[in-house]
Order: sequence, then C-alpha cells, then structure tokens
Amino acid sequence: MRSKALRLALLLLMVTPVQAAAQDAPPTTDELATSIGTLITAVDTVWVAVAAAFVLLMQAGFALLEVGLSRMKNAGAVMAKILINMSIAILMFWATGFALAYGNGNDFWGTAGWFFSSTGFPTSADYVYSAATASITSLWFFQVVFCAVSLAIVFGSMLDRTKFIGYVLFAIPFAGFIYPVVAHWTWGGGWLFKDGFLDYAGSSIVHLQGALGALMGALILGPRIGKFRNGKPIPIPGHSIPLAITGVIILWFGWMGFNGGSSLLANNLDFVDVIVNTNLAAAAGIIGATVMSLALFKTLDVSQMGNGAIGGLVAITAPCAFIDYWAGIVVGLVAGLLIPLVVVAVEKLKIDDPLGALAAHGVSGIWGTLAIGLFGTSERMDGVIVNLVGLDSREGLLVGGGLGQLWVQFYGIAATVGFTGGLTAVVFLAIKYTVGLRVSEEHETSGLDISEHGMFGYPEQFIDVPGATPENSPAAAISVSAPGSPATSPATAS
Repeated sequence: MRSKALRLALLLLMVTPVQAAAQDAPPTTDELATSIGTLITAVDTVWVAVAAAFVLLMQAGFALLEVGLSRMKNAGAVMAKILINMSIAILMFWATGFALAYGNGNDFWGTAGWFFSSTGFPTSADYVYSAATASITSLWFFQVVFCAVSLAIVFGSMLDRTKFIGYVLFAIPFAGFIYPVVAHWTWGGGWLFKDGFLDYAGSSIVHLQGALGALMGALILGPRIGKFRNGKPIPIPGHSIPLAITGVIILWFGWMGFNGGSSLLANNLDFVDVIVNTNLAAAAGIIGATVMSLALFKTLDVSQMGNGAIGGLVAITAPCAFIDYWAGIVVGLVAGLLIPLVVVAVEKLKIDDPLGALAAHGVSGIWGTLAIGLFGTSERMDGVIVNLVGLDSREGLLVGGGLGQLWVQFYGIAATVGFTGGLTAVVFLAIKYTVGLRVSEEHETSGLDISEHGMFGYPEQFIDVPGATPENSPAAAISVSAPGSPATSPATAS
C-alpha cells in the first residue's frame, strides 16, 4: 500500500504543474484522474511495445541457433525460412489470428475483430482487452510476436531437408487458425481459463504447440540422409557452436520481454518479479543439462548446455508469476536434467530432431505447465483463480495443496496435444501428398542454399570467389570449384 501511495503521489506531482499552467483554477479531482489515467495508459503501452520488440528480436536468436546447428550448405536457407515465417505470421495474425485468439466470442474461439477491426483505428471493443490500460495496438503487436515464436519452433526439427513451399503452406493455417484457437482457450477467456487453467506466458500455449508441430513434421519428413545407419543414430554436428550459443543468449534476452511483458502493463505491478524467476530457471537449466550431459556422454556437451538454458526458460514461462523463487530454480534444474535424456530417447525412437526442439520446447513446456500444479502458491495464484475466474483459492500439491490445480493443468495439456497435434499432422500430410514436403535426395545432398535459393550462405566455402583469398597464400592455389559444379552456373556467377 505504501508503494502504491508513493507512485500515486509522484504521478500527481508530474501532472499538477501541467494542469496548473493551462488554467488559473486548480485542477479538479476528475481532471486529475483523467490525466493520471492518460499517463498510466502511456506507460503501460510503452512497456508492452518495448517487451514486444524484445520478443521480436528472438527471431534473430532462432536464426543463429538454427544456422549454428545445421549444416553449412543450408545456412542461407535457414535465414530465408526465418524471414518468410515472420512475414506470414504477421499477416495471418492481422487477418484472422488476433480475432480468433482475443476477439469476443464463445468458449472455443473469438468471433469478432477480423482483419484487426478492418478499417479506421482499431478499438478494444471487439476484443477481450476492453478493460486493458495499454493500447489495443500495442497488445496486437505483443501477441503477434508470440505467434511468430511458436511458428519458429515448429521448424527446428525439420532443418536440412524441408521444401521452402512447405514452410509457407504450413505457416498459413498455423498462424491463422491453429495457434490462435488454443490461445483463446486460456488467454482469450475461453473454457480452460474458466476452469482455472494457468499459463502465464506460454509454456503450453506457445512452446508446446510449436513442439507438437515440430514432432509431426519430423515424423512425416523422416530423418536426414545418413542420420541412422544400421538402426543406430549417427551424430551430424552443427557447423558453428559459437553461432548457436550466441542465438541462445539472444533468445535468453528476448525472454525478458516474453515473460516480463506478459503482465501487459507496467503500472502497479512488479513485472521484474517474473524476470527474476526467469533468470533463475535459465541458470539452473544450464547446470542441470551440464550435469546430465557429463553423466550420459562423459563430456561437457556445449549444445546440450545451450538447450539446458532454453529448457529452463521454456519451463518457467508458464509458472513464472505463480511460484516462489526457490521453486523457479527447481523447475529450471529439472528441465535441464531432462534435456539430454529426452534427446537420447528421441534418437532411439528414430526421430531426427537437429535442434532438440522436442526436448527443449515440448517436454520442458509440459513440465513447466504441470509445475504450477505442484508449486503454485495461493498468494500468487489468487489474483487469477479467485479475483478473475471466481473459483476457490488453490495451492500446488507440493506446497500444501491438493490435486485440483494439477488436474486442470494436466487436461489442459492433453487438450492442446489432441487439438494441435492432430491438426498439424493433417496439414503436414496434406502438403506431403500435394506439392511435397521434402526436397529430393539430390537437393538434400547438394544443400538447400543452392537447390532452393540458387546461392550459398557461405559462398567462399563452396565456390571460387575472385579476390576472396589473399594472393600468394597457400589456399589461393586450391580451387574448390570443378567443371559442372554450382560455381559455373549463372545463378552463382555473381
């Protein structure tokens, strides 16, 4: 209460001189309230927009992580995929996604606010944000970058072998329908929200949905050429660990907006509370993955350490506002310990997942969502469960409560798995049996950079580039091009 009074006093000090200069009489109570309300809206809007920009930067993190863990001959193709997915996610979420997820409607999906309210300046009247203090445009921006993150996760398991057209044809229904419908169930005030299901920033809504698409894509595509020989997995290392870990750090930075911005306001809320939990879990995730990789592989696997950070971040995304700090460390540590185990299990099932998306986003997403039912405290959950939903107070199973919240979390996950898993499988199968989902063996061998895009991401590694190598150096005497190679084709001559 003391901090609230102090903030109000500061706001009054900021507003009063402006009002006094504009008129002779002191401002009335109503005028002061209006001015304070305008200032609160401005502050909340700025925070939501800045947080959304952090989340948008996560696309750069995905790009570097995927390039680093893919083959050099496919580096340019990864970048092209990132760009097309961002553009489709933004356009489809503007057309249908925002309305389905956050438009006023029924318990299953929104039915208002199509094409972001079509004409003129959009207002919050068509959406569940009618009482929000941040502007509706900032809220749209925040939610569209979440959708783009979920879509980016899907293709982490499909690197090095997917047709470019496959990305395009999948992105349209995923961003325009599949992701938004599940988002509406909780964040749009739908049936899961009314049951008390909690997911603060998207362990299940964002990350698990992306991982389910990744699983279906990997199963329908099949493994990369040479990944499995005589039934045994063969390591295909990424070409740049420094790029991959730089991507992890950028993702980690973006998570400050991902979780911190999910407050959707800055006034009267310590959103840094969830940022603290987020960092604790990420750090613990690295420790867990380091310990487990040492136990399993007898080495300190750097890529597993990076995935440990992502696993901790994914796991804490759902409970970051609902559990105490010590529990955040436990959540991140368990996620990190699970990462190497799940990676090994996935390979034993003959599933080729170059990025470890199924472990980092799928299993960690499930674990983090369930963790609310284990560690959630009434002090932290009542603001939603009691005040917004109108249900009785609840506690997590391991902090003195019963099975009630854990059960809701479980069947919320089950519903997401059934809906998103089923629909993504249908979409991928439809693409496979129409235009095709996988590139030819010849194109996979030569690399997607040259076969899909007519250029190399690292041209100096594959073709002669005049002036690329210093004269009189040992490398200058070696020609990497040969008659009939891509270096002699018009597409790469420039």
